[in-house]
Amino acid sequence: MPFDPTLQLDSERLVLTPIRATDAQALFAIQSDRAVMRYWNHPAWTDLKQAYVQILDDLAAIDAGTQLKLAIRERADGPLLGIVVVFAIDETSRRAEIGYHLAPSAQGKGYMHEALSRFVAYLFDVLHLRRLEAEIDPRNGPSAKVLERLGFLREGLLRERWRVAGELSDSAVYGLLAREWQGPGSAASG
Repeated sequence: MPFDPTLQLDSERLVLTPIRATDAQALFAIQSDRAVMRYWNHPAWTDLKQAYVQILDDLAAIDAGTQLKLAIRERADGPLLGIVVVFAIDETSRRAEIGYHLAPSAQGKGYMHEALSRFVAYLFDVLHLRRLEAEIDPRNGPSAKVLERLGFLREGLLRERWRVAGELSDSAVYGLLAREWQGPGSAASG
């Protein structure tokens, strides 16, 4: 089931739209930033071509219905501030994984909580997923805080899960069930 390439999710301050080719420079700026990528499962990018290749893959995945990466913006025609993504979608089990990151200039403003709240609502209420999972480096306190504030529970620890730039890191696995979701407009909040 392909995703709608014109999808737009609005929140109070943000607009989430599918990533587009014109986002390559901004995406590269984010994913080449060592601080942003410190807890990611691959090292910071070193070449702008990596952004173009990634966006082409992302757009193909939207068409195929295997992944939906949305750009976080302050307005529909605004610059890319970060991304939210759903992937590893299992239609039989109605589960998927999410990922996210923000540019340093957009951090500390509550944007990720706002963007993920809107995104999770869409995934549960429109796509009718039953379970969402997120895997983060347990040293990434701000990411854990965002997930926990949304109602995700830490369900386990995968020891020495990733080797990135020669460094081993663990992964904390978080999960949220649709019936536990307390977001705006959710069935569980009423």
